[in-house]
Amino acid sequence: VGFQTEGDVQNFIRYVVSEHPGSNIGVFQATNRQVVLNQNDRQIRVGAFPVGVDTVEFEKRARLAARSSFVKKAVESLDGRTLMIGVDRLDYSKGLTQRMEAVDLFFSNRPDWRGKVIYLQIAPKSRSEIQEYQELGQALGAVAGRINGKFGEVAWTPIRYVNRAYSRTELAGLYRSARVGLITPLRDGMNLVAKEYVAAQDAGDPGVLILSRFAGAAAECRDALLVNPFDPESVASAIARALEMPLAERRDRHNHILATLSLNNSDVWGTWFLRSLQKLELVRSEAEFWVLENS
Repeated sequence: VGFQTEGDVQNFIRYVVSEHPGSNIGVFQATNRQVVLNQNDRQIRVGAFPVGVDTVEFEKRARLAARSSFVKKAVESLDGRTLMIGVDRLDYSKGLTQRMEAVDLFFSNRPDWRGKVIYLQIAPKSRSEIQEYQELGQALGAVAGRINGKFGEVAWTPIRYVNRAYSRTELAGLYRSARVGLITPLRDGMNLVAKEYVAAQDAGDPGVLILSRFAGAAAECRDALLVNPFDPESVASAIARALEMPLAERRDRHNHILATLSLNNSDVWGTWFLRSLQKLELVRSEAEFWVLENS
């Protein structure tokens, strides 16, 4: 059985043991990522397999997309202002209303940033046939409109709220152009947008990832600014910190996250899982992957 994070593995094991009291279930640590549950000679292997992205391919995609007419027009429309971006399905789990509250607090607490930052929230509609999701979309649009009315000026609106989907290439170019990636789900098994945002950055002048500590990706993105999405004040403070972060610190944080993501890219991730199914030693790093491939 494969899960996204080691925390999920531990939760599953606790559940199995607690729901079968007196069943004499043995728990053995097989590797640093796999645990074996043993009962009456029946073994169930449980492991963490955090899904990866192709960091090299995505950086190349983002670099080329940044030169496209689509991204150039988007950047030109900013008129020199800093871009902050969030990309999520329109879903309750993504914490979008709480995020908007944090953006409201940021502009309230830091009037010196008004007129200098634009937050682009892309939220394609999800399950639009369900009334509750229709109401969520309406509520979120109302919040964005209220914030724009509260802080907006003739030549500047703080939030651009878009309810349509864009291609992976178009999003890659937008990620690369954004100084801040604001990704704050209330709960998420992984969240590949966070990983793609990091991969898309220009290593010489990277943006800063603000990430919910309740997203599975937080385990690999420890050098992001990790926040509690239920605490708008802390998210607002993280936005200010990200915008004012010195270049040296931005590079350092980006390098550390990218190194981790590169060791668990999509190819390595697939190899981990397939070799585990074949009962071979779990590959734990890209270096080990190449050793096994060439052996």
